[in-house]
Amino acid sequence: MNSEQLRRLFTRAMSASLASPLLLTGCGNGGIALEGYSPPTCDEQNLSVRGLSPATQTDFVEMRFLADQYTTPRQQPLVSSGTPCETATQPVTCNAELESLSSEVGFRSRCEPDCHAYYLVTTRGDAVEAHTTQEALRAFLGDIDTTQEALLQVFADGYNLSCTALEKGAVRANADGTFNVVATKGFACGEGSNLTQYLLEVKPSGELRVMQTHILERGTKGCTVGRRPAGLRSDGSVACSDELGQHFALIAHLEEASITAFLRLRDELALHGAAVELQQAALRSALDEVAHTEVCGRLARRHGATPERAVVAPLPPRPLLEVALDNAVEGCVRETYGALLAHHQALRAEDDEVREAMVRIAEDETRHADLSWAIDRWAVERLPSAEREAVRAARQRAVEALRAEVSAPTDAALQRALGLPAPEVAVAMVDLLSRELWN
Repeated sequence: MNSEQLRRLFTRAMSASLASPLLLTGCGNGGIALEGYSPPTCDEQNLSVRGLSPATQTDFVEMRFLADQYTTPRQQPLVSSGTPCETATQPVTCNAELESLSSEVGFRSRCEPDCHAYYLVTTRGDAVEAHTTQEALRAFLGDIDTTQEALLQVFADGYNLSCTALEKGAVRANADGTFNVVATKGFACGEGSNLTQYLLEVKPSGELRVMQTHILERGTKGCTVGRRPAGLRSDGSVACSDELGQHFALIAHLEEASITAFLRLRDELALHGAAVELQQAALRSALDEVAHTEVCGRLARRHGATPERAVVAPLPPRPLLEVALDNAVEGCVRETYGALLAHHQALRAEDDEVREAMVRIAEDETRHADLSWAIDRWAVERLPSAEREAVRAARQRAVEALRAEVSAPTDAALQRALGLPAPEVAVAMVDLLSRELWN
């Protein structure tokens, strides 16, 4: 299956949709009452470290992000408060120590098996310290007596906090000295996934108690666009002030995540001895996704939404079977359908800028789908029969999941602007691809 064959198949798949309505899911509503709650204090879309009242006052507090890129640790300052080494008797030495300070561990740590974490660094007089565990963070903060400290405790425990959407990030001080925090876990991207809202009580000791949960969003078929990388940590959701803005902010977020997916794929193809042509095609695909991110980001901002930056935790090189399984699901199924979807939008969108953008994206995504099938052919030839069957089974499970996604009831408000197929048409398109390609 090459790009030209895919185009012919896409043309046939779209022929049934020429007179169909176009639909898309809308925004979800939170289930937790938010009267009296305030949003987190954030700096540059990151939870701020301003507003802390630590057990021992410091001159300077900084939160850093720690990630392992294969075997090379990367550490990035995110937010800070105060003046580094302000009361130090030897400021040059203090600042040099602060600059060289690093850590291999942190709180909010995740390894699946890729690892990332956060930690705080502080200066007080000549002392420079790293606070790299939840226990160290609690000792540094002492009693939780400000809303920002309550939020930081929730963040350190692995919950997500939105800076802009109150239903996904909010805090309230209670009369008994405790705090209520609204946060989320998970993301709505694909069949079976959920973005779950949590109401948490934070006690002065830092202990957390789950008081209520509510599913805010379920996986949407908008996530069929692009190749999702393993280790995707961000959900791409933004405030629902404009549904077009929300849609393109999500797509821009996924396109940015796809950059990492293709760069990682390029490295893994080289590791497993794939032809240089396949490696170069993966690199070109990553560059395509850079352009797609810019285009979709522009469309999002046109409608008042700023896309969330994609956060993808690094992943060590995977065995060939894992590469083939991921490619079967994200490439041969989801990216192939995403290319078909883009062609449909290029024909059907009433918004001129959307239609123009999708013409370019559709061609690029068709090449990406072609690459996925080329990788599939290359990989399965090198796998034993049992592993080949595992790849085939994974592809079929992905097809069934995709069929369920695209058949979900949808909201008609965005149909003409975006040019998306109605659920019954989308199912017919999936079924045609299933008969003639995926089987």
